[in-house]
Amino acid sequence: MEPFIVSARKYRPQTFKDVVGQQAITNTLQNAIDNNHLAQALLFCGPRGVGKTTCARILAKQINSDGSEREDEDFAFNIFELDAASNNSVDDIRNLIDQVRIPPQAGKYKVYIIDEVHMLSQSAFNAFLKTLEEPPKHAIFILATTEKHKIIPTILSRCQIFDFKRITVNDAAEYLKYIAENQGIDAEDDALHIIAQKADGAMRDALSIFDRVVSFSGKELTRKAVTENLNVLDYDTYFEATDLIMNHDIPRLLILFNKTLSLGFDGHHFIAGLASHFRDLMVCQHKDTISLLEVGENAQEKYREQSKKTSPGFLLKGLDIANDCDLKYKSSKNQRLLVELTLMKLASIDFDGEKKNPESLALHNKTIDFIAPAEFYKNILRNAKEKVQEVVSKNVDSVPDTKKMDEPATQSEKKTEVAENLPTSRPSLKEEDQKKDETKEVQIVQERQAPTIEITAPKKRVSGLSLSSLKAKREHELNKIEVIIDEEDLPKDDFSEVDLQKHWSDFVEQIDKKGQKILASNLNTDSPKLGKDYSIHIELPNSTMKKEIERESFELMRYLRSKLNNHFIQLIIKVNESSAKKFAFTPEEKYEKLREKNPAIDLLRKEFDLDL
Repeated sequence: MEPFIVSARKYRPQTFKDVVGQQAITNTLQNAIDNNHLAQALLFCGPRGVGKTTCARILAKQINSDGSEREDEDFAFNIFELDAASNNSVDDIRNLIDQVRIPPQAGKYKVYIIDEVHMLSQSAFNAFLKTLEEPPKHAIFILATTEKHKIIPTILSRCQIFDFKRITVNDAAEYLKYIAENQGIDAEDDALHIIAQKADGAMRDALSIFDRVVSFSGKELTRKAVTENLNVLDYDTYFEATDLIMNHDIPRLLILFNKTLSLGFDGHHFIAGLASHFRDLMVCQHKDTISLLEVGENAQEKYREQSKKTSPGFLLKGLDIANDCDLKYKSSKNQRLLVELTLMKLASIDFDGEKKNPESLALHNKTIDFIAPAEFYKNILRNAKEKVQEVVSKNVDSVPDTKKMDEPATQSEKKTEVAENLPTSRPSLKEEDQKKDETKEVQIVQERQAPTIEITAPKKRVSGLSLSSLKAKREHELNKIEVIIDEEDLPKDDFSEVDLQKHWSDFVEQIDKKGQKILASNLNTDSPKLGKDYSIHIELPNSTMKKEIERESFELMRYLRSKLNNHFIQLIIKVNESSAKKFAFTPEEKYEKLREKNPAIDLLRKEFDLDL
């Protein structure tokens, strides 16, 4: 039985062409050898497993080969490797300096590869300075390190520095595919991409993981086998979680999170992976950024399909919430609750990126919907326009005008234009300033008070602290049109308390399906009762619930007025503190509750000298 050789050694590159992901450095070194332009002190720095020592050995072989040697010649007598992690004293460097003076017996150069050079002591660095600056012609020093910042500047100034980069996921996956084909292993692209991602830019780590997974799964390397062996969350988990978030399915989302925890993953790993999933979905939404998605072709297709169902606003808001949880996770005392709360927030986001249950409906341009929720409002507004035009035309001529003597014809035309365009036209700021005095003089007197409706054109949301917000506020004031409506034109159908409770329940059911759980629970606290003058009375245990309902009562009243065809419905909320006391939480409160029902329990406590 032949001894097993790990892939990291078996497939170690023998030429610069075989080195993965370092084309810029290998081309530079090859050109330097061809043009006899090679420095005598080189520093290779970069992360682990990216090919620093490999490139040093290839360089040492190439500068000594002249074409007449055997193919398997390794020039072992000309290459000296020193591990600075264990040979870091001044004596070790002095022994190295004594060897440098001796010329090579075969070949042209003696190459000294000092690995982990940053581990040398300060005295060893100082003893090495002179030889490194002026070595013999036959000596070349190659220093390799993963921590360049620990090397003293005097050493750095004497070396030609090469920065090795991390190997990309695609490059690592392609090399793993080449190795799998050589070994006769049928490997899925997604499985190789997962191994490459797990390696984190190190080719040696990728080969070690590859050997481990092959030992587990044999000749069939599937994505499921890789995720199971490496204990990483599969893409499907995040695809399912995102679908549940978009469907606002909080119960199943929490069950999925609990299932993930039962598999041995912690909440931090889950929420960090979900944030990365949102990022991948976002880069899939533009053809220029799709190259940033480092997954297999099958996974790319799934990402593209799900990215079409989401909006950039939704993903950006989801990234913000997930990242906030990531930052707070380590400092949280109840980490599971923090992740569950984050998932609930994510599932409460609408597709436009805004949270459901908005506190300010004006921010969502719903003013027009509030004014005209039903078809009968359109008829009311149409009649109101005719009345306004009629009233204005009668009163404009009777209003005294101080400017009439100067421009009688012009002023009369302007008044007529104001009366004609009042309900529909939108005057500019400059024109409005000119007509400001005239509109103040026109007053419409009504014998009895009637409700007014304010029509506001939808505007784009702006910041309250910007100059554009001040301009928008000014335009908003100028666009207001006061319409006088007679109460007799508004609907006023009678209805019973049964009808009221039915439509009340329907509204609660609708908002519960939309995800407004808190509002639905508050509205279910008490059954509505019909009072005088079409007033609806409900009783709540605290003022907090009252504020929540008042803040969202706009949608409720619009729904009830439309369904019951009565515009005069009013909601009256009463707070009864005594009803809040019926909930017992502490042991003392529970005892008092029991004593109210059965006073004999107090006698029992005194008889046996019991305590809470």
